[in-house]
Amino acid sequence: MGAGLGVPISWLRLSPGVGDASRKACTGAAESGVPYMLISDVLAVKGPTVVTAAVTDKVRDAVRSLAQNRIGVVVVQDQWLHPIGVFSERDFINAVAADGATALDREVRELMSAPIISCRSSDRIDAVLATMTLNRIRHVPVIDGDALDGIVSIGDLVKHRLDEKELEANVLLDITRMRA
Repeated sequence: MGAGLGVPISWLRLSPGVGDASRKACTGAAESGVPYMLISDVLAVKGPTVVTAAVTDKVRDAVRSLAQNRIGVVVVQDQWLHPIGVFSERDFINAVAADGATALDREVRELMSAPIISCRSSDRIDAVLATMTLNRIRHVPVIDGDALDGIVSIGDLVKHRLDEKELEANVLLDITRMRA
């Protein structure tokens, strides 16, 4: 896995690393005083909704949830409602390619991707994008402590960054117009 990933409990998570220097690199404000864009900023706009599945659910039901909710991943939870993996469109496609339609009757736990790669709401968007790229994944659950606080997709993060850049461009344009 990529540098900066720890393995607490059964999750791979964006880790602050060891020491204050690496925590500052992952979250908070830059030394220039300009705040980094954080995952919490994305969740504030997107909301905390997460579609989940139990480990014993049939793949057929998980795929139905993906289709009904128009999403690419469900978070898989154990009997104590702790997130332990994700079941994605990619997991389903790989199973169907290997086993055909019989994959629909298997349990989600057999096909899910685990351990879970997650982030915290205090993590920087650029760090999460880097983790997604390195691990070739498109969705990252947001887990603070033991709480599943949301999920972000690469599309959510790119949209947030584009919106931020558009706002910056408009502010600069307004400043230029005021000086003219």
